[in-house]
Parts: sequence; C-alpha cells; structure tokens
Amino acid sequence: MRVASQGLVEREALVELIVLAAVAREHLLVIGPPGTAKSEAARRTSRALGGTYFEYLLGRFTEPSELFGPVDLRKLRDGVLVTETQGMLPEAEIAFLDEVFLGSTAVLNTLLGILAERRFRRGRTDIACPLRVCVGASNELPEDPALAAFADRFLLRVFVDRLPDVRLEELLEGGWGLAEPVPDAGTRLATVADVDALSARARTMDLDAVRPRLAQGIRLLRSAGVQLSDRRAVKCQTLVAAAAVLAGRTVPTEADLWPIVAAVPTAEGQHVARDVLHDLLADSESAALPAAAVQASFGHKARAHRLAEVAHTLLDAPTERDDGWSLKLEGVLRDIDASFATTDLPAPLGELRQRLLTTLQEQP
Repeated sequence: MRVASQGLVEREALVELIVLAAVAREHLLVIGPPGTAKSEAARRTSRALGGTYFEYLLGRFTEPSELFGPVDLRKLRDGVLVTETQGMLPEAEIAFLDEVFLGSTAVLNTLLGILAERRFRRGRTDIACPLRVCVGASNELPEDPALAAFADRFLLRVFVDRLPDVRLEELLEGGWGLAEPVPDAGTRLATVADVDALSARARTMDLDAVRPRLAQGIRLLRSAGVQLSDRRAVKCQTLVAAAAVLAGRTVPTEADLWPIVAAVPTAEGQHVARDVLHDLLADSESAALPAAAVQASFGHKARAHRLAEVAHTLLDAPTERDDGWSLKLEGVLRDIDASFATTDLPAPLGELRQRLLTTLQEQP
C-alpha cells in the first residue's frame, strides 16, 4: 500500500480504504472536485496488486456496450443476444468508474446487479464477475432519490478536496514522481490472491466480543442524528472484520472499529461521527492501514503509529539531507507536539521525537 500511495500527497488513506474495501468485498465512493487524484489512487492500487483493471468515464450518453462489451452480431442474426465481455467491466477484478452517477438508467441498472450480486446478466449472457472492488467517483453526492439504491451499494465513502497551499511543495514533488512505474509482479508485496485469502479469513472472524461496542457506536450515531440504514449497520461488521485481518489480529477488537466512520454516507455525518465516537475509537490502530485509521478516528494510538511511521521513513530512508528534508523533519516534530501533551506522549514516539531533535541539531 505504501508503494501504491507513493507520491499521492494526502491520498494514503484513500489507497488504504480501497484495499480495505477489496478485502471486505465492498465498494467505495470518492467524492471531490476534479483533479484530486481519485482515479490515480485506484489505478496505482490496481497496478500494485496486479489485478485486471477497468476504468471508464460515464456520461449521459454512455452506451451499455462501452462498459459491458458489444453484442455478438453473428449470434444476434440468429435471434440470440450474447455480449462479448472480454476486456470489459464484467471481467475486471478492480474497477474505477468516474462520474458514476451520470450513467443512463440502462447502464446503472446493469451496474447495480454487478455491484450487488457480482453477476452480469444481459440477454443469454449470465456470468459471475470476479470484481473485488469498484471505486466510483463523483464531484458530489446525487440528490435524485431515484439514485439512492444505487449509491447505497457503495458502503465506504471518502471525501477529498484540493490540497492546501502549505503543502504545494509536497504536491509538486509527489506529482512529478507519479510517472515512475509501480514495481512489477516480481517485487509486489501483495497480490489479488492475497486479497482473496484475507477475505476468506475475514468471513470466518468471530465478532461476538466486539459486536456490543459496534452496536453502541451505531446507537451513538443515531442519537446524534446520523442515520445508518439497517443494511449499512449490518455491513459495518464486514469492514471491522477486514480491518482486523489486515491488522494481523485473529479476533476483532475495539482497535478495529474505526471503519464505522467511513461507512457514514455524508461528509457532514462523518464529521459528527468523529466527534461523537471519539471515546469509542480512542484505541483505533492499524499497522497495515495507519492513515485510514487516523483519518477515521483521530485516536491517539492511530495518530502515534502514523507519526512514528512518517518519522522512521524520513530518518531511515537514504536521502539528501537538504533544507527540504530538514523542513519535513520539523513538520513531523510540530505534528507530534500538536497531537500529544508531554505527559501523554507514548514512550516509543518520545524516543523518536528526541531522535528528530538530535538529527536537526546535527544539521549544518
């Protein structure tokens, strides 16, 4: 995941949530303005995993054949409707659909079947789809009630925006390096087969111990006016199980409850969720998905793990020790001091803080 998110400034959580969605066998919707690396995050995640990838920009006049494949004209002459799906969405393992709500009724109805059942049906064609995750993207959530059922199939929601001016240098540096290829299959740390193995383990997880706390979180959300449908409430369990498996745990704990926030369907609702679930999510932590756990929970454990990871990357990776590097070290120090009081600073992070200070003092 670190490989896939390299160069994508402030999009690490998005990459991690795509992987979480794939393990949970759910779909993810990214909402944000154009040019905010939504498609690049999906594209690089797919390349890192090596999955069969399909990408398309939908419009009002998009024909079903553009997504699902053309009709076999030879068989159509005999009165049989068969679709040639090779290289199209029904055969993809990872998909990215931009402006996903702009599709016609015919397109969206067929998509609904693929997303909900992992099956493509059209005429005589009825095939199982190998789709692990579909990432949909849009500039905004749809207001048309007719699209509600389709939108609800995207369990995870991520809201992105343009980077603030203070991070422009990082954006320019990271964007310049995006042309570098993701490592090939021989050097990948994970594959689609690994995702499948994790998915199988997640489905066998025993959630009995953590289910009361999950129910408590949903009650807190509802009491704060954040309504999760019954379907979303039930499916939160798949996200918790997937988070636990990715964190290397055999049984889910309170540390794995943080995906509840990503299941809240609106940006405003997610802001409220982080507030009302603050205590419940205080122990959130994931070594595999550190950025996503931090973004969802704002929990101290997740924050400490994320800051430690960034500090180690800067301190241990071979790099030129220039002014830009020193500024990054200073930025991590500021984040540590802003996130933790001296009395609350975890011992390992305190040691890293001292190492950062010493390194800066040794700079010429």
